[in-house]
Amino acid sequence: MSKKPSVVIAYYSGFGHTDVLARAVERGAVEAGAGVALVSVDSITDEQWRLLDEADAIVFGSPTYMGSAAGKFHVFAESTSKRWASAAWRDKLGAGFTNAACKAGDKHSTLAYFATLAAQHQMNWVNLGLHPGWHTSAESENDLNRLGYFNGAAASTPADLPADGVSKADIATAEHLGERVARHTAVVLAGRAALGLTA
Repeated sequence: MSKKPSVVIAYYSGFGHTDVLARAVERGAVEAGAGVALVSVDSITDEQWRLLDEADAIVFGSPTYMGSAAGKFHVFAESTSKRWASAAWRDKLGAGFTNAACKAGDKHSTLAYFATLAAQHQMNWVNLGLHPGWHTSAESENDLNRLGYFNGAAASTPADLPADGVSKADIATAEHLGERVARHTAVVLAGRAALGLTA
């Protein structure tokens, strides 16, 4: 039997909205059978670096500021360069989520940045795996993937709302992402075990 999937959510949250999404991803992954750890990348410890190194999957999260991930997330990403050089995260699964005030808000740029970061680490990207919601007149803003993103989970929260103003549909979409990452990770681990592979 393969081991229980280990998922680490590495994220930065400026005003709490992205933290809401991170905890939604966590719930989805836990419900799908994964062991999950949350790591706030602006205050990362040596023990949390160890969790990242030992994880089977890493989910990146950040608000979208000025067309990309927040500066503090970029600091974390750049601090992974030694791990990049040694291919320490090779073949882990990766995924991502983001929040911005605008419906579009260049969130695609942040999700693409996460996917590129994962690719540089030779990780395997897990997309959202949902058709767009709210794209016909018969659908609504309460649908999963209501914003129509595919490379990860995206949320739109008006800038004047507190963290509890994050859309329930966006929270549910983040939960779906967590579940999807956990299930895909379990499949990969089972396949490796069946083939007698150690990594």
